[in-house]
Amino acid sequence: MKAIVNIYLKEGVLDPQGKAVKHALESLGFKDVEEVRVGKQIILTLKDGLSQEEARKEVEEMCEKLLANTVIEDYSIEIVQ
Repeated sequence: MKAIVNIYLKEGVLDPQGKAVKHALESLGFKDVEEVRVGKQIILTLKDGLSQEEARKEVEEMCEKLLANTVIEDYSIEIVQ
């Protein structure tokens, strides 16, 4: 079982890396991009034997304690077989 965690800055938090990517895209001729937000993705391979509910709960705890800075970041979790 795998858990895919997407971590991204909360709305209202400045994203200088996103601004740099937007500027670079514009300089390459891509003018239709309104906003860029840069985040990160973490893929966890979990041991067998966990239910999806148990896996989600454990990964959520990992996010709250280590993987995400919940003051400035939000996250989403997807559990896949």
